[in-house]
Amino acid sequence: MKSGMQRGIIGAAMMALALLAAPAVFAQESADRVAANTDWSVFNPSADPALCFMASAPKETVNTRDGKKVDAKRGSIVLYVTYRKGGDQGVVSFAGGYPFADKSTVKLTIDGKSFEMFTDGEHAWSNSPAEDAQIIGLMKAGKDAVAEGRSGRGTKTRDSFSLLGFSASLSEAQKRCGN
Repeated sequence: MKSGMQRGIIGAAMMALALLAAPAVFAQESADRVAANTDWSVFNPSADPALCFMASAPKETVNTRDGKKVDAKRGSIVLYVTYRKGGDQGVVSFAGGYPFADKSTVKLTIDGKSFEMFTDGEHAWSNSPAEDAQIIGLMKAGKDAVAEGRSGRGTKTRDSFSLLGFSASLSEAQKRCGN
């Protein structure tokens, strides 16, 4: 089992590659996108064919400061599940589109069940492979997922994701890059 630090280092390396393709989540065409299932897409980057990831953009984003809605400039906001042939399987992560507050967490809630994800820079990860498996199981059966975080500037964010198409995308990612 990997420690949080090891998962962060591995996740950061995988996320760096994944973020290169993040804008494709929003595009209709992408050479690296191999499947689109309702609100989720599967990517298998030609630069690293052993890597597959599923991604979805939020359906709704709410930013607040001092309890009031505010406009906030954010980069790509994406919920991911990543697979690597011969390596990590089903790693759940979130890109918030801003640097998270130091030592903060992201609360990921799937149909009422919550998990605290550790943050590093603009990314958040679950705490263990066992937790990844639990989150994925809930996402397969769930309707929506909500990620709540706090930026280094104190803005609280709440991003809501649809889980329509998650199971079909999961099957595709596992087929391509699962062990």
